[in-house]
Amino acid sequence: MLRITWVSVIIVAFVILLTACGASKNEMAQSALSEESKTITNEVVIKATNWEFDKAEYRIKKGEAVKLTLDPESGVHSIAFKGVGIKELRSGDSEVVAINEAGTYELFCNTMCGPGHANMKAKLIVE
Repeated sequence: MLRITWVSVIIVAFVILLTACGASKNEMAQSALSEESKTITNEVVIKATNWEFDKAEYRIKKGEAVKLTLDPESGVHSIAFKGVGIKELRSGDSEVVAINEAGTYELFCNTMCGPGHANMKAKLIVE
């Protein structure tokens, strides 16, 4: 009986942890744009080759509707954004976002792509 209780406690704690992690995105920094309001004013194409991005920095304006696109020129890549609630972009994906908080955000390859994978980092600068 005691074992069943502990298993139940662990399962409940795990569910609470997953729920908390899923809600921890910085929703204030990035606003989701409805289909009707997606007036794109800028497009940023992030080109990924084996173990590097085409630029060290990508710049956008605060509050601007921007279409972010991952263009994998070689290899298989995905991009994760640290500190801002933008979903992961996979090879060929695009996402329209508006970031409402100025700052410098890290982006990095989120797919193990080879020996130089750890060096695949860049910055998204919101001015």
